[in-house]
Amino acid sequence: MRKIKVGIVGYGLSGATFHAPLLSVLEQFEIAKVVSSKKEKVQQDLKHVAVVSSLEEVLEDAAIDLVVITTPSGLHYEMAKQSLLAEKHVILEKPMVVETWEAEELIQIAEEKELLLSIYHNRRWDNDFLTIKKLMNDGVLGEINTYQVHYDRFRPVVRDRWREKQGPGAGMLYDLGSHLIDQALHLFGWPQFVWADVFAQRENAETDDYFHVILGYEKLRVILHSGSIVPINGPRFQVHGSKGTFIKYGLDGQEAALSEGKKPIDTSWGADNPHFYGQLVTIDGEKENHETIQTLHGSYLTYYKEIAESIFEGKKVPVTSEEGLSVIKIIDAALESSQGKKAIYVN
Repeated sequence: MRKIKVGIVGYGLSGATFHAPLLSVLEQFEIAKVVSSKKEKVQQDLKHVAVVSSLEEVLEDAAIDLVVITTPSGLHYEMAKQSLLAEKHVILEKPMVVETWEAEELIQIAEEKELLLSIYHNRRWDNDFLTIKKLMNDGVLGEINTYQVHYDRFRPVVRDRWREKQGPGAGMLYDLGSHLIDQALHLFGWPQFVWADVFAQRENAETDDYFHVILGYEKLRVILHSGSIVPINGPRFQVHGSKGTFIKYGLDGQEAALSEGKKPIDTSWGADNPHFYGQLVTIDGEKENHETIQTLHGSYLTYYKEIAESIFEGKKVPVTSEEGLSVIKIIDAALESSQGKKAIYVN
């Protein structure tokens, strides 16, 4: 079986936790080179993979089919453009880029060269999100009127890392906000307006660490929220519809498992702690029916399995570049809304 040879650019949290472990267990892929200054770390994890110091050393390798870019967001555009012009398929860690024009140019180049360009919005395959998506598709909740999701943390002290320093693509809205926005657009499509409150809440914060974003549809309000000074989390999801409500606590455990060095190699991967199974309440006349819903298994592997199908069989990529662009447009509108203290109509 021919393997898709991969060059990973960057080996920080994203490259080492979210990409390399998945690629290393899938028979369709072979990690050929990694661009990193952490040679010992890479070789400890990936044994015989070549560690190089520059993107050019990946692009000059004719055997490499796919470049996975996991560098800070401000570098995505130039690196993706170089890779596409070198006739390589490209996966960009989210957010896709920082500016909409950058995304539009990359999309055009990829189309002209008939190359794959996809964005790693892996949290479409979180176990909680998959469960909610199924409940909605099954019509259990009826017509959704309120969809609220929190991605809160307790990190009261500003850390020394690029996401928390001033710079392109830094801050919580570009980071965690990208996930929540992508999930919402995947479920509900393009909104009519965006209203947002985005600011730095912690002492000595250099970039935003709090956001509250509302996407407005006809009768639906999508509420996306994140804070960094939340000692005890409330519900992660609250979804209300004409037939019922679903409330879910807890966070998908795939990131934690990958961070601990575990790999998705058995059927238990992505399972939820039963303590965090969601509660479904449906209304039947004057009667309330309460039910605990077993969470579906999460599966970040699905993203890369579908990437392989896209390359080998020409199937649609799991997350399109146009979807990545849509997330950036919503972020732009949210920042404009917060600064101007007004709703921004996008449709």
